[in-house]
Amino acid sequence: MALTAKESGGSNIAPIEPGVYVGICYGVLDLGTHENRTYGKEEHRVLLQWELPDCRGEFERDGEKVDLPRAISKRYTLSLHEKSNLRRDLESWRGRAFTEQELEGFDLQNVLGTPCQLQINHETTDKGKTFASVASIMSLPKGAPKPGKTENPLTFFSFEDGGELSETIPEWTRELIHESREWQARRSSEAAAPPAAVEPAEDEEGIPF
Repeated sequence: MALTAKESGGSNIAPIEPGVYVGICYGVLDLGTHENRTYGKEEHRVLLQWELPDCRGEFERDGEKVDLPRAISKRYTLSLHEKSNLRRDLESWRGRAFTEQELEGFDLQNVLGTPCQLQINHETTDKGKTFASVASIMSLPKGAPKPGKTENPLTFFSFEDGGELSETIPEWTRELIHESREWQARRSSEAAAPPAAVEPAEDEEGIPF
């Protein structure tokens, strides 16, 4: 499996307070290619998701209220260009620059389950709504205790693999993926594909197990 690199809305929960938090990446999701109307071009985007073990809240899951870590995400253009935000954040997270060989193709699945420090700030939309955003990512200080496993399931999706969407992916994220050029092409291809040929039934002795 690979995803190679050459804030959600609608919630009444108060935004995460500004500050530096320990985070663990639990989601790497290929959002596909979308039109950037501001610059008049198409961009392939990816979403990274983190949970914050030390910042918790009460949420409803399967009809029950549970205590879970707060989560935050950030969208990037899928590029390791020298001026890209993804490259800047990944190099800060790693604590070192990419080598020339790594720049030829870095699998983003490698960051799943990896801890870091997140600088979270508050921003305001044009409509006056305040939301939390990831301003920067840093590696954990040397000698700092590493957090354990994530409480959210590790989730990965990539069009490169022809993967299917997990039920753990939030609905708003699934909608973004469904709007992508890659998803629309996949649906068109499936609709145009001829029905699968029906194999003749084998007798009992022909069953391989």
